[in-house]
Formats: sequence, structure tokens, C-alpha cells
Amino acid sequence: MGPVARILALLVLPALVACGIPRDPEVTLERVTGGTMRVGVTEADPFTILEGDEPTGGVEVLLVEEFADSIDSEIEWITGSEEELFAALEVRELDLVIGGLTSTNPWSAKVTFTHPYLTTFATVGVPEQEQQGEDIAGMEVAVEKGTDLAGLLGETDAEVALVDDIALADGAAAVENWLLDDLGLYDSDVRLKESDHVMAIQLGENDFLTTLERFLLHREDHIESLLDREGAL
Repeated sequence: MGPVARILALLVLPALVACGIPRDPEVTLERVTGGTMRVGVTEADPFTILEGDEPTGGVEVLLVEEFADSIDSEIEWITGSEEELFAALEVRELDLVIGGLTSTNPWSAKVTFTHPYLTTFATVGVPEQEQQGEDIAGMEVAVEKGTDLAGLLGETDAEVALVDDIALADGAAAVENWLLDDLGLYDSDVRLKESDHVMAIQLGENDFLTTLERFLLHREDHIESLLDREGAL
């Protein structure tokens, strides 16, 4: 073989090998399209809402139902703890896991996360629009006890007021952004955290991943409306 032929062979061989790599090793998309999709779900209001072992609402439950309709798939719901569901997903007993998951979840090395479909944030809500952008140092801010927001608020200079139910608090409050309207509060622009929300699938199921991400793409307004509705107090 001459030098030119050897160069051509080196260029063509990787392309041929790449074409032979299956995009879905477990043919997930092919199997669930017109078939049954096994979806693991754990409680994470307002993203997933359960009654007993049945999902009854939540942003992600509704999105998955719409996605299933788009590929003519039935859903088999499996409930459990996050650890149980990820373990089942890792050994390919589930096709999809939802439950308010974020991109910082430590299981990211063992499963595949979609690109974030929604970013939410926790903020200090204030009762007067004129207080937007105001320094919260010394301001009394209510926060539900036993939550991560209580810990995050404690790292600021605000005066922390622990409450059992944020819906009953008066004045400023540390809340997720979707609760501001329900509580009649304005965003102070003091960010306590941001969360990029994702869904999880098996490693390597690229056709299924691409189809799911295309479904979620450009649905920002619809997803925000679902969050406003499902996240109501």
C-alpha cells in the first residue's frame, strides 16, 4: 500500500468505526416509542407530587406525561427514594428518573443528566417594591426552620426569624422564586442559591437523550406556567 493509500485508510477507518457505534446500546428510544417507559419518581414538590405510590401532579410529572404522548408511550411509574431510583437506573431497570434533580447531584458520574431545562433561584422576598435592591443587613427575614434556606440565610447579615410555615410569616421571607407572587413579595435581588433542573437517564442512551432534550427545548414559557401553577401555596 502506497503512502497516499495509507493516509486515506487512516482517515476513513475512524469514520467507519464511528458509524458502527450504536447510539442507544439498550435501544431505549426504540423500545419505549409505541411501548412502555419505566419512570422512577421521588417526591419533590412542586416538581413531583405523590399521593401514596401514585404521582398526581408536579411540573416534571406533567412534562413526562406530555413527552410520553409525543412518542406514543405508556408510562410505568415506579416510586422510591432518590438512592433507590438511581441504583435501579444505573443497572438499567429504569429508563428515566425525575424528582427535582439538579445538575450538582452526585450521581452525575454514574447516570446521564439532560441539559438543564429550567433554572430557579432562592431569594429574599420583600413586602415593598421600593425595597428591591435594598441591603438586607439587619433586616428581619423569615425562613422555614430545618431547611437549606435557613442555613444559607444564616450566612448573611439578615436577622433570621425561624418559622414553621412560611405561608404564615409576615414581612420579608427567604423563599424559592415561584412563591413570591403567592406571598405578595417582591424579589430583593439577594440570591441565596440557584438551581439548574435536570432529568436523569441511563448512561450512553444518546438517541433517547437527544429526543427528550429536543422535547424540552424552547418550552420555557410552558414550563414557567406549569411552575407557577404547581408551585402555588
